[in-house]
Amino acid sequence: MADSVDILGTLKLVYTIYALLAISLIGWYGYRITQAGEAKGVVKPIYFWSYAISLAVIGTGLHFLTFNVVPWVPMDLDRANIKAEKSFKIVYEKHNITLEEKPMQVPCGKYVVFDAHSNDLTYGFGIFRQNHTLVAQMQVVPNNRNDLMWIFHKNGTYYIRSTEYSGPKGAQMIVEDAIVVSGCQEDDSHSMR
Repeated sequence: MADSVDILGTLKLVYTIYALLAISLIGWYGYRITQAGEAKGVVKPIYFWSYAISLAVIGTGLHFLTFNVVPWVPMDLDRANIKAEKSFKIVYEKHNITLEEKPMQVPCGKYVVFDAHSNDLTYGFGIFRQNHTLVAQMQVVPNNRNDLMWIFHKNGTYYIRSTEYSGPKGAQMIVEDAIVVSGCQEDDSHSMR
């Protein structure tokens, strides 16, 4: 399974190239309309519109080609048929995160559910690597079902933090070494202590 760090690196490159192509169209158009006098060597409308339409097709195609490599998509599409190996209860209240088990011991390659409950405000549940890159996240809304199913494919130690603004104290809502994944053949180089 693709790792979100790898996906992000590839998508940054692809979308940067795409954005530069789109900006070139806007720049060319802006340059042309600011020229004084009659335009010389005007590009035929067929070329302009072909370029613009190809950008739209490529942009849409990028989304269709990449949506299924995002790690959580296949899991969400088949969620009703997947049974989690373990479930972890997490309670949010008064800008504190309380874990039922710390650290949460997660077996490699098995589905787990992080079941978060808020007793007061809207918070966020984010799983982060030691290099501060995001693995997964969800919003934790009071009086609602807030659970995140996930599967880890690499050993590592992860921390959790609130990813939703809940006032100034929300920035301090961090639980270090909250999740420990073991039993995999490979280590997550960004999550090892």
